[in-house]
Order: sequence, then structure tokens, then C-alpha cells
Amino acid sequence: MSRLVYILNGPNLNLLGKRQPEIYGRATLADVEAECRALAGDLGLSLRFHQSNREYELIDWIHEAREDAGGIVINPAAFTHTSVAILDALNAFDGPVIELHISNVHKREPFRHHSFVSARADGVMAGFGTQGYGLALRRVAHLIDARAAHA
Repeated sequence: MSRLVYILNGPNLNLLGKRQPEIYGRATLADVEAECRALAGDLGLSLRFHQSNREYELIDWIHEAREDAGGIVINPAAFTHTSVAILDALNAFDGPVIELHISNVHKREPFRHHSFVSARADGVMAGFGTQGYGLALRRVAHLIDARAAHA
């Protein structure tokens, strides 16, 4: 099984570190990517790290992952609560999927409590700040290894 993992980030995460730091912290998306790349090396993974404010680009990357990735970590951001299209794309992916949120969405506005993506996710991480990326990456690596052991 492939040890390539896609880390996909949805809308407004390009503003990480600048937008609502009291909720999302001061680390930038570039900081998060650097930490993920370092950890991926330790875990024997390779990464494709993407962010888009456009739903169709996230869907295209999920489709691309079908061809060569072992797993996906996705922070769909606001698309979490609105995108059946992203859910459908993830349902067409065979590897493990971890849904990730920097904030604890369940302590926030009620509309944030519903996730379309959770219906497909093998695990959901919320409220760990940007540290959640490393936790999610460790989990997806474990799931990839477990699948390889049973193949």
C-alpha cells in the first residue's frame, strides 16, 4: 500500500495565524506544513499538502489521491457543514480518511455540529489546535500499516 498521504485544507485556512488567532492559534499553514513534513519523514510517509478556497479543487485532489495515495487527512473547514460533493468524492477513495478540525467545533455555533465528511471518515479529530495535524498523520500512518499487514 502506498505511503503517500494527502493533507487537504479547505477555505480560509490560508489565513491561519492571522484569522481569529484566539480560536485557531498563531501558527501559519506554512508552519503546519513544515511540522507535517518533518513528522512524515519520521513515519516513512511522503506528503502532498494542499489548501484551496475552492470546493472543486479539493474534489480534484481527492480524485487524484485515488490513483496513488494510501490515505487522506482533510480539514474541510466550512465545507464540512455544506459539501455533499466532498463526501461523495471521499466515498470513492479506498484508503483511510481522517477528518480534522483545529477548533472544537462542538463548542461552537450549532451549525458547526453537523459534518457531512464524518460519514466517511475513519476518525475525527477536533479541538487539538494545529497539533491535531500531527496526531492525524500518526493515525493515518497506523491505519495504512494495519491495512498493509492484512493485505
